[in-house]
Amino acid sequence: MIQKLFILIAVVGMTTGCASSIKGQAYESQSPAIDLAAFFDGKVKAWGIVQNRSGNIIQRFTVDIIGTRNDNQLILDETFQYQIGEGPEQRRWTLEETTSGVWQGQANDIESQATGKSHGNAFNLVYQMEVPVNGRKVKVTLNDWFWQMDENSLINRSYIRKFGLTFAEITIFMQRQ
Repeated sequence: MIQKLFILIAVVGMTTGCASSIKGQAYESQSPAIDLAAFFDGKVKAWGIVQNRSGNIIQRFTVDIIGTRNDNQLILDETFQYQIGEGPEQRRWTLEETTSGVWQGQANDIESQATGKSHGNAFNLVYQMEVPVNGRKVKVTLNDWFWQMDENSLINRSYIRKFGLTFAEITIFMQRQ
């Protein structure tokens, strides 16, 4: 019995290892340096997919984002349209950069305060939210990684986790308009 438990733990560790091993320090010297407020100041168009643990696409969507800056605050008004699956139609983020360079924020459907930090061309944002699963709401942790490709393009990978296991992944391409 103990041997089977050990094997199960090893298999789970191997299947979730890649998603949990991203380290911001690896991107500190990468360029172009990400500037979250500058990138999202104005209109941004995004295209995304959500994949379940098997890799099957369970959502496909577009997002129109309108960002406004006010001193150290960034407001993102997001409007979603789904081609596959369903989800929120609107989300409004209010993010604020602290004097230490850490971003903190809230959105209308986010359970906890989001916390983020830049690392060279990468930005990491972590927060909790409830997502619908088989007719009920489940609280999960999202670990979002954004990489600035150039001044007009950004790629986002998000890992949706519960009990330390990755249950779904989100990939989004964003382009300034």
